[in-house]
This record gives sequence, structure tokens and C-alpha cells, in this order.
Amino acid sequence: MNRTRIDFLASVVALIWCLSAPLAQTAPAAKGAEPLPGVVIDHSPAPSRKYIGSPSIAILSNGDYLASHDLFGPGSTSDTTVVFGSSDSGASWQRLCELQGQWWSTLFEYRGAVYLIGTSRENGSAVIRRSTDNGRSWTTPTNASSGLLLPDRHYHCAPVPVIIHAGRIWRAMEDTLGPGNWGTHFRPFMLSAPADSDLLAATSWVATNPVAQDRGWLGGKFGGWLEGNAVVTPDGQVVDVLRVDSPDPIEHAAIIKISTDGHKAEFDPTSGFIEFPGGAKKFTIRADPQGGGYWTLANLVPEEMVGFGPARTRNTLALLHSTDLRHWVSRRILLQHADRERHAFQYTDWQFAGDDLLAVCRTAYDDDTGGAHNQHDANFMTFHRFKDFRHAR
Repeated sequence: MNRTRIDFLASVVALIWCLSAPLAQTAPAAKGAEPLPGVVIDHSPAPSRKYIGSPSIAILSNGDYLASHDLFGPGSTSDTTVVFGSSDSGASWQRLCELQGQWWSTLFEYRGAVYLIGTSRENGSAVIRRSTDNGRSWTTPTNASSGLLLPDRHYHCAPVPVIIHAGRIWRAMEDTLGPGNWGTHFRPFMLSAPADSDLLAATSWVATNPVAQDRGWLGGKFGGWLEGNAVVTPDGQVVDVLRVDSPDPIEHAAIIKISTDGHKAEFDPTSGFIEFPGGAKKFTIRADPQGGGYWTLANLVPEEMVGFGPARTRNTLALLHSTDLRHWVSRRILLQHADRERHAFQYTDWQFAGDDLLAVCRTAYDDDTGGAHNQHDANFMTFHRFKDFRHAR
């Protein structure tokens, strides 16, 4: 059987699987528990040992919303992403599709199609898929012409921004070929492709050099960097702004500079670290389309919880703003729960919608099965609309 025939059959199987997917679940509430904030998109109870990760959201040109998440934990296969759609501005959601071989992925729309870019599984190959029916069916990344971008299985990422700048599409990733295990083995790099190229073709994409780390940075408290954001600085340079793992109560992010042609990445530890509230957890940064600097949603550590370890303190979600990408100010607490052990609003991905922000959140919260396994192992994906965010003080 030739390769074209195999690819066609794989796409047919994927379409049948998607069309047979059930509706999004609703979560039974726990008696006496505080109401779960937001709209529930999906619920995976802790006893399933399948935990919700990697939320991503896209607003389509037809007005519909798409959201996705993967499933991790000992009950999962570590290679599944589920896609949901809403045609009523996020009030309700339908489960559209479940994809095998997709993980840690970002949704984005470009030139009349929707894409998912991430990895094939936990620490897998770099892959991209395309949908031409608003997320109901997807191509299958089987080879270098159908979305298998980097075939070696040692890549890591998260649902971080895909941006267009200087005629190229940019998306940050990491490999896992550094020394040691989680944290120390991450080496950031930037993927990019010409904006007018075939995004499913591996030959369209180039990668910068991966950047090695030094455990001596931050006074010996540097534990790794990951989940970088492609962002354009005020002077027009693409940079990779990364989460920094460190036990220091003063949290940090790291800024890696990227060359215009997408081939070179450089980091200066004397100027590349910035203080960033919530920087020990994953965050998404986007430039304000109205020219008002930069915004992010991040997990601040409340004063009364300083000292518990910033990386796992995720019970407070705040709106932060910066005019220069280096100095960040908290504008408003958006979501908060008093308990940090089994409650969290984390890995939030979001988009601008006029004067509002639309967000999807990996949420650990109460349900009628005993709640989340812990704050990290979330049992919900929730949708939120934060109104009139630019005037938050």
C-alpha cells in the first residue's frame, strides 16, 4: 500500500473517531463546597487517575471558540488531546474530537484553517495538525510532509503563544537533552517558518540552537527553564520568555534573544533574568493589540503562603501588566481559593476579545468524588471571561 493511501486511511479513521466523540461532561458539585468558578468544559475525576493538563483556547474568525487539553497521570496514555467547541460565546461546550499522538499543544487559526502544534506524546516528536472544518477533524502527522516536524522523541513544550512577526510564524519549545532529569535537562529553542509556507511541511520550519543552562545562575538556586513564550519586544525583536524553576520566594522569568532569521538564540545571564511574580509556574504573555504593553495571567504567591514553595502554590490567579516586558505589576486578583494543597487555577491560556479576556484554566477543585488528587493534578478544565481588563487596578 503506498504512502498516500496510508495517509488517507489514517485521516478517515481520525474523522470517524472525532465524529463519535461524546458531549463535554458536566461536573457534579460536592455538598457544602464553594461553587466552582467559571464554566466547566471538561471534568476528569481523580479516581480515574487521568488529570487535565495543557489548556489552550482559540477564537475563530466565524466567532466560535475552540479549546483543548491533554490528559496526564498514571491512568492516561500520555499522548491524547481532546478538542471542544462553543458556538454561544463560551456558555456551553461540545466535545468535538479526541486525538491520539498529540500532547502539550497550542491551538491557533491561520489563513482559514485551524492548527494544533505541540508534541506527539510526553517528551515526543514535534508535530502539527491542520483542521479545515473548525476542529472536528484533523490531519495526521505521519511524515515530513504531513506535520511530523522534528521526528526525534525528546521535545517538550506547553500551550504557549504562536505569533506572526517579520514574515514568520514563531513558537517556542525545549528539548530534553541537557544533563539530569526534569528541570535541569530542558534546553530552550525557537521554531519558526515563513508565514506563506506550508506549515505541515517539515522543510518550512527552522530551529535555533538549543540554549544550555548553568545551575550556578541565580546564586545557585536555578533549577531549570521551560514553557517559553514567543514575544516581540518594544524594539521589534523576537524573544523567548520562560518560566524559571527556583525555590526563591522572589520568582523570575528568563528572556532569550532570537535572531531575525530564526537560526540563533542567545542568553545573557547578567541581564536575561527578570523578577516576575508567578514566574515559577507556566504563564502566557501576549502583546496588547491596542498598543498598551503586555499582559499575562500568572499564579502569584499570597503573602501568607510565602515559604511553601512557589512552584506548587497555584491557588491564586492574577492579571499582570508590563509596558516593557521586563517590569511587571499585578493589576487584579482574578481567582483565588484559601487552600493551596488541593485547589489551583493554573496553566491558564487566554485570548483578547475586545475589552475582555477569554481564558481556559486547568482547575483543581471540589467535586462529589472527593476533589482533586492534589493542586497539580487537576480534575477540571474551566472557561472564564474577565471583563474590562484594561481598567483593572
